[in-house]
Amino acid sequence: MSDVPRRAAQRTVKLASLPLGAAGRVAAGWGKRLTGQDADTVSADFSARTAEQLFAVLGQLKGGAMKFGQALSVFEAAVPDELAEPYRDALSKLQTTSQPMSESSVRRTLDEQLGSGWHARFAEFDESPTAAASIGQVHRAVWHDGREVAVKIQYPGADEALRSDLRQLMRFSRLFQSMLPGAEIKPLLRELQDRMVEELDYRTEADNQRSFATAFEGDELVHVPRVVASSPKVMVTEWVSGTPFAEIINNGSREQRDRAGELLGEFHFSSPARVGLLHADPHPGNFQLLPDGRLTVIDFGAVARLPEGLPRTLGRMLRLALEDRAEELMELLRSDRFVQTDSELRAEDVQAYLGPFVDPARTETFHFTRSWLQRQADRVGDLRSPEFRTGRSLNLPPDYLLIHRVTLGATGILCQLDAEVAAREIISNWQPGFVD
Repeated sequence: MSDVPRRAAQRTVKLASLPLGAAGRVAAGWGKRLTGQDADTVSADFSARTAEQLFAVLGQLKGGAMKFGQALSVFEAAVPDELAEPYRDALSKLQTTSQPMSESSVRRTLDEQLGSGWHARFAEFDESPTAAASIGQVHRAVWHDGREVAVKIQYPGADEALRSDLRQLMRFSRLFQSMLPGAEIKPLLRELQDRMVEELDYRTEADNQRSFATAFEGDELVHVPRVVASSPKVMVTEWVSGTPFAEIINNGSREQRDRAGELLGEFHFSSPARVGLLHADPHPGNFQLLPDGRLTVIDFGAVARLPEGLPRTLGRMLRLALEDRAEELMELLRSDRFVQTDSELRAEDVQAYLGPFVDPARTETFHFTRSWLQRQADRVGDLRSPEFRTGRSLNLPPDYLLIHRVTLGATGILCQLDAEVAAREIISNWQPGFVD
């Protein structure tokens, strides 16, 4: 493997194989049922084969395909348990795993980005990557001053692949939706398209990371590695070594799960106030629990710029929904464009739709579980339910889209962690409008 596969036709054929393969397995499943095989066995076989193909294709292509797969990984908590296990295993691999590029490609990229004398900047450099993800891979090295560092190198051709993939994936969004119920596919793809230019220039990511590192310098709860050097396609940061969230999700202790969840909630809600930015790539591969009990965060390519912090309107909405003040909630939603002025929605229907989403703030601590998230997905995703009709009538203004997606992603991780978190206190401390 030397480069990301670049040819659009080649990538389109591979991406098309996902929904076509799923359609073929559906047809085969009907055949098996007609011959008397158990329906549950057929469904389990379908899920396992689809998940296996999903990982193989998205992982091989990298680029936007891989980025899409990583973003999907946080939504597996909303998928019913009888379907989720194969997807859980396949999508978790996409958080940290991909085929690496060749050593010659690594050296060529470093020559181009850091100069032909780049070797002199390192005391040691391991040419075998320690991690490989959507648009780049990470190498462990020692900087010339003795610091252990992580060197992130962008795949040759990643920019072309990212743009091509996201265009093609949008064409297949409905079919992907049927493969992964509980995930909002089309809005997710639109949001990935909007952020891709920023993620392709590592200088922008380096600036974002410097801002976070400065704001959290010396913090007792959150650690952000410092940037050592950067160029458009190579970034060098301090090395961190902790327990990945994916490992905690799979076999962490109750103490680890609750600690990881508490820190993630604190980081998510406090960052806009402290940095003016919101980390916008919430998947378990970007978070680790350090031996000293702090959260460490990596990958700042995607951020939401919130110079005034989280919108006060969100805090007011949470408070009104929490206190069942349906008429005031409806008035606020109309004034801030969440409900069209000519809409015939009733206040009590909106309250019934939003009320369960604020459950985490109703008690001193809240246990985030997959079953709770599955209930919410079922409630608002069932075509026959009144909540589904209410949701279709609500509007999410463009300036809230990214905040919504990131909060949903963070909630998905909390449910994967099965964490008990003092969410109400965190929201009270950091969400404007919730208390004042």
